Amino acid sequence: MSYTDKIILIDKPLDWTSAKVLNVLKKQLNIKKIGHAGTLDPRATGLLVACTGAFTKKINDFVNYDKEYSGIFRIGATTPSYDTETEETEIKKTAHITDEMLEYSRKKFIGNFLQLPPMHSAVKHEGKPLYLLARKGKEIERKPREVFIENFELKKLNDEEVYFRITCSKGTYIRSIANDFGVELGVGAYLKELRRTRVGKFLLSDFKSEVNEIKFSIYEND
Repeated sequence: MSYTDKIILIDKPLDWTSAKVLNVLKKQLNIKKIGHAGTLDPRATGLLVACTGAFTKKINDFVNYDKEYSGIFRIGATTPSYDTETEETEIKKTAHITDEMLEYSRKKFIGNFLQLPPMHSAVKHEGKPLYLLARKGKEIERKPREVFIENFELKKLNDEEVYFRITCSKGTYIRSIANDFGVELGVGAYLKELRRTRVGKFLLSDFKSEVNEIKFSIYEND
């Protein structure tokens, strides 16, 4: 099968960078040109949309699509990276957190609002990703960006974990949502698990092929 001029839907494995996924597919499937429409952090899993050959011209269109994510917030603690990349700090008790408190905080994140990109992100500063500076303990001034949350669902799993599902605009940092949600609750929070389930019309579903732990399928309906 030729993988030239295709849209490839990939279920990115945990702890893989998006670049590593593409490099493996490029070598194993003999693809000369491939790119992806939106990076997933190493600690995230789920839908990565890749384009090959002439279809790489579609990437900018796909980047602008809205996204859907699900996962778990760990409440009652924070981390410097806002996720599991760094160790927990500022651990607090959470037994007093009620469903009503969760709902009150959730409503603060619906619609348009300004979000400050986290230091542990791929946003560039003088040509370098911010996360490289963050890992050296440096803090750089960032400008807030307008994002849009269309849907934000929550379900309390236990005293320390809250399941979420979010539909949002491009450029939204879910780890920042987790951190800011914890601030609203007054006990802190970070992103414990994250899975991207949709990019525009592309859905995370059954995958027909696998290469080196990477599950993928060819999108045939464009």
